[in-house]
Amino acid sequence: MQSPLFAHNDSQTQERWSLQSKQMLRVTLEGHDDILARKGTMVAYQGLMEFDAEYQSNNQGRSRAHTGEGLDLMRCHGQGTVYLANLAQHIHVVDVEQDGLTVDSSYVLAMDSGLHHEVIAVDSLYGISGSGKYQLNITGRGRVALMTSGAPLMMQVTPDKYVNCDADAIVAWSTGLRVQMQAQTHTSGVWRRRGNTGEGWELSFMGSGYALIQPSELLPPQNAQIGQGAAAQFGMGQHGARAQNQGNAWG
Repeated sequence: MQSPLFAHNDSQTQERWSLQSKQMLRVTLEGHDDILARKGTMVAYQGLMEFDAEYQSNNQGRSRAHTGEGLDLMRCHGQGTVYLANLAQHIHVVDVEQDGLTVDSSYVLAMDSGLHHEVIAVDSLYGISGSGKYQLNITGRGRVALMTSGAPLMMQVTPDKYVNCDADAIVAWSTGLRVQMQAQTHTSGVWRRRGNTGEGWELSFMGSGYALIQPSELLPPQNAQIGQGAAAQFGMGQHGARAQNQGNAWG
């Protein structure tokens, strides 16, 4: 059999974490180095591999119910190679060190099992769709695979050069950054996107670190009817665009 498809064969590398393609992650396990991956993202594997649902403590369950942030994880262990992907999103491997990484849990594909993750509060006056009041903080030493819709932009933040990002486009940032969420609008229009510009909520980053932005906003078109009622249309509440668009499927 002959086909150009054979140009997409298994990549040969000694790296434990590597990209098979822009949309597929390849992780090699040797029996003592488990990883945690988003449930349902395994697309193939070779070798003797097992996949088990990761235990979620009562505190984690209550935190997720209250904040909407958290991870549904499976533990991948054994000896072999596992391939992970989700909705053909672009995948990026990040080394997490002492600085820590703050991320919307919707964009986490996999991580080393030794990393610690917990829900933290982000400075915010209002809980709206996109990056809202709560985020996931990942600390320790290890690697995390993040997902974006398209090729992202990594922006450096310095004390004399802060960065403003659309709250619906931000994916992750250095935990040490100071963050403030704001709406560039008058109080009377705070529950709608400002004027006729189509722009709304922003996150302002100050300090020293990096902010990762994707070329796609979390929300669907403004007049799309998602869920139920006005709150859903404008991205708020359990029927809002955020709840209905896990994984940024509209990207």
